[in-house]
Amino acid sequence: MAAGGSNIAIYGAIGANLLIAISKFLASFFTGSSAMLAEGIHSLVDTGNGLLLLLGIKRSKQKPDKMHPFGYGKEVYFWSFVVSILIFALGGGFAIYEGIHAIQDPHVIEDPTWNYWVLGAAIVFEGTALYLALKTFNKSRKHKSKNLIKNIIKSKDAATFAVIIEDTAAVVGLTVALIGVFLSQVFGNPYLDGAASIVIGTILLAVATFLAKESKGLLLGESAHDEVIEDIDNLINSKAYVNASNIPQTMHFGPDKILLIVEIDLVDNLEFLEAEKIVDDLRNEIMQEKPKIKEVYIQITSKLN
Repeated sequence: MAAGGSNIAIYGAIGANLLIAISKFLASFFTGSSAMLAEGIHSLVDTGNGLLLLLGIKRSKQKPDKMHPFGYGKEVYFWSFVVSILIFALGGGFAIYEGIHAIQDPHVIEDPTWNYWVLGAAIVFEGTALYLALKTFNKSRKHKSKNLIKNIIKSKDAATFAVIIEDTAAVVGLTVALIGVFLSQVFGNPYLDGAASIVIGTILLAVATFLAKESKGLLLGESAHDEVIEDIDNLINSKAYVNASNIPQTMHFGPDKILLIVEIDLVDNLEFLEAEKIVDDLRNEIMQEKPKIKEVYIQITSKLN
């Protein structure tokens, strides 16, 4: 997915989260709900995370230099990892702490009207942000019939991936908060509000752990998708002048930048200049067929005259 698509999804998430955070804090102030306070912190953390992802996208566009000859594309992956840490510590950790505190020192929510209005509006805002992120992501998919969830998990666009995961967790968390406030009012049991806060925190911890795992894989250097590697392999071995080739080795240096290294065995009795032209033509064809492949290194192993 192009960075422009990621930006649209992130801007939408930032706008929604900022408005929601303010409204949640107001609701928490007037009602004393710990679940609402936990959700307010959650939305505030998500707002900051969106800004960090935008920073990562901006820094990833820096041109290659002597210290970083393959560019700065992995900046996006680094900041996505930072986001996962913030969700874990500031989001999940604080929500659980606040939930435990609410259970130890419970307060009855006398009038939950504020909570219902804010949670209802927040679900609409977060749902809209999630829809926008999914729509942006879906536009980048070439094969619409494939499983959406599987494609999100396999995505190399860490920024949009993070936004989708965050927004999904937000919608689930809001639903839990709504249920907690409702049950607390119906049964007159303030402990349920604190329990809802702990559940929200647990959800955030799980999301943060999952996002950290995915970001770590991209930071270490994940290969291109299997279908991309298979297409390259088929293209190379379809050439009459290629006897054989090894499995193409690839690595993502960003959502839209792939490094390719492949070793090929050419037919015998080729002149040096002829072999050189074959390699140049093959390199250009690969990059034209797969625009995300920005660097191609082809090693010849045949005997040259």
